[in-house]
Amino acid sequence: MSTAVRQGSHEVAGLQQPAELIIDQWGIPHIYAGSTRDAIFLQGYNAARDRLWQIDLWRKRGLGLLARDFGPTYVAQDRATRMFLYRGDMDREWAAYGPDAKNYTEAFVAGVNAFVEEVRSGRRPMPVEFRVAGTMPDRWSPEDVVRIRSHGLTRNVESEVARARVACAAGLETDRFRRILEPQWTNRIPEGLDPCSIPREVLSDYNLATREVTFARPGQQRTSLDRVTDVGSNNWTIAPSRTATGRPILANDPHRAHGVPSLRYIVHLNAPGLSVIGAGEPALPGISIGHNGHIAFGLTIFAIDQEDLFVYETNPQNLNQYRYRDGWEDMRVVREMIEVKGERPREVDLRFTRHGPILHAEPAQRRAFAMRTVWFEPGTSAYFNSAEYMTAKDWNGFKKAMANWGAPSENQVYADTSGNIGWIVGGRSPLRPNWDGLMPVPGDGRYEWSGFLKGEELPQVFNPESGWFATANEMNIPAGYPVAERKVGFEWSDPSRITRIKEVLSSKEKITLADSMDLQTDDYSVNGRRLISLLQPLNTSDAAVGEGLNLLQEWNHRTSANSAGAALFEVWMTKHLGRALVARAIPEPARAALGTPDINAVITYLENPDSALGPDPKATRDAILLESLKGAVDEVRQLLGPDASSWAWGKLHHAQFEHALAPLADDATRAQMTVGRLAKGGSAFSPFAASYRQSDFRVTSGASFRMVLDVGNWDQSVTVNTPGQSGDPFSAHYRDLAPVWAAGEYVPLAYSREAVERAAREAIRLTPAR
Repeated sequence: MSTAVRQGSHEVAGLQQPAELIIDQWGIPHIYAGSTRDAIFLQGYNAARDRLWQIDLWRKRGLGLLARDFGPTYVAQDRATRMFLYRGDMDREWAAYGPDAKNYTEAFVAGVNAFVEEVRSGRRPMPVEFRVAGTMPDRWSPEDVVRIRSHGLTRNVESEVARARVACAAGLETDRFRRILEPQWTNRIPEGLDPCSIPREVLSDYNLATREVTFARPGQQRTSLDRVTDVGSNNWTIAPSRTATGRPILANDPHRAHGVPSLRYIVHLNAPGLSVIGAGEPALPGISIGHNGHIAFGLTIFAIDQEDLFVYETNPQNLNQYRYRDGWEDMRVVREMIEVKGERPREVDLRFTRHGPILHAEPAQRRAFAMRTVWFEPGTSAYFNSAEYMTAKDWNGFKKAMANWGAPSENQVYADTSGNIGWIVGGRSPLRPNWDGLMPVPGDGRYEWSGFLKGEELPQVFNPESGWFATANEMNIPAGYPVAERKVGFEWSDPSRITRIKEVLSSKEKITLADSMDLQTDDYSVNGRRLISLLQPLNTSDAAVGEGLNLLQEWNHRTSANSAGAALFEVWMTKHLGRALVARAIPEPARAALGTPDINAVITYLENPDSALGPDPKATRDAILLESLKGAVDEVRQLLGPDASSWAWGKLHHAQFEHALAPLADDATRAQMTVGRLAKGGSAFSPFAASYRQSDFRVTSGASFRMVLDVGNWDQSVTVNTPGQSGDPFSAHYRDLAPVWAAGEYVPLAYSREAVERAAREAIRLTPAR
């Protein structure tokens, strides 16, 4: 190891054998331990060392403990979150994850607690975030890790409510403008459901329970807790026959909400019989995206419908009873105490039916609403199963581990050093014998889950003839799959990303690592191509609209940061086009219920308009295109000036990472906590995914973590994690990867001991405390 590497030593209580922690130049920790137990222990210890505030807040939010630290304005969020804790048998819970789950978690939590004790005792400085917030880090128990369910990605209950409200306002047919159903499916209103009985606020507690935490100064109102729902991912695996190296390539870039610290954390775990590197979530043991010495693995969401909303008739004589079958059934009432900083504890009642927590009640209408979700089943803590598959050595071992995967439901791609590639779907998929899960249903016993699909009943592919397999949250249920019998789900992501990925992969005879990096940062918009083809034959006498029309007709469909066409196109597509179509095609009473229409549904309809646009639908379609384009031209002129030659997408579209605690910090600390502003290319609909909020075009979600693996020649693999690995605003690794990420670039992912030592910047000798 270079003499420039900073050397140190530290005693750690709970460590059983001497170990080593090497931090490379990008802040990636490489842990070398004497046993698997110590490796996982040090994973927890190191996660606390680098991300203590983040994982402490994750635990407090997930367990409903915010009000104790932050005051009475968090009582409602605590109450809502506690509805979604796992409350079942813990022996069944641990057993559902495999033989190592409990031991791994106990080791991980012991490591977290070892660091927490060092902080609480004063042997380590208190991280700045706790000083800003005026709180202390908590000690953990192993059950905390798996009982928290509300941080996982969710499914279609919000869509169920929206569909019912659209059906009430204008009929179920109108919902086609909001969401396309795939595979082709005829949706019907379930027998016994009055769609007009579903109130707009029915999911208020559900949304509160699944949102992030925000802060505000005393006397100020906290900012909106809107939950980012526009998330997705890309991944692909390529066989040796289709690569330039003759080795497999596996790539993955999960698209999640952006934040600081990053959601993902890269770590390398080494012990006798164990060497695995990649990314996971810092509060969980193990690695979910990465590789060991034999196999590589990466995930994207596969949209199994794992939620249902149930509507009950309640007993007017006893509001804690609901009709089930031929009688009244008692709700289970759980009384909990919420500690509140500066005030007396609040006593709250949580009510549960056989299906799940009561989310909303309307006593005057004798109605109540509850949600059933796979979260309440043993073995469905989000991403937790990855601790089992990260040690698999071949396809059979990987399949065995994936058979028990619970949530969120995933497309897992696979590659190994023997040259095999594959795809397997994992996730708990409810069996609905007599309905499709697309709308709320009566909770009186007519609609019940009858179990779950077995792992082998979900799709999978091993060594496909094409030589590659890719996923991007699209509808990828294979032809011939028994959809009507299994009904795994009907609501999928926009197909634009996968369309582009397939175009690129199929066009190259031999694919390189650089090709995969370029594809992850490919800013080509398939939706742009589809819409511009509709604009090509049009013309206008309006000079301003004509200038915009010419700009888009000549645009190359790339959403690069310096593109004027991309700036106009994105403003037009996301803010004006769908609204204009809804105004023409949908009755006024349904517009509010429909909300923002799905852009794929909008484009698909505009490509083949029908009588909803009157007697000459194509002429009306063309008028909609031009009228909405005029609105977009006017807006971009206001934002970027009248000279279109000075327009650029990156002047609008940007990344800026603001710490949740920034409102509480002083000016200097707040500035230190903030990363950016960084001009960004890409969009929600290109492989270079960068979804943004319409109010100011700030990126809200996308690929904060990327990975491209050279399977078998591991040291040639690359990665990036933004804005950095560390959660400490004063660390060099808090923001160092943000410009690399924004430029679409990568850093090495060192795996061999030799490569790790070459990349090392700090080495810490860890010994058991005496």
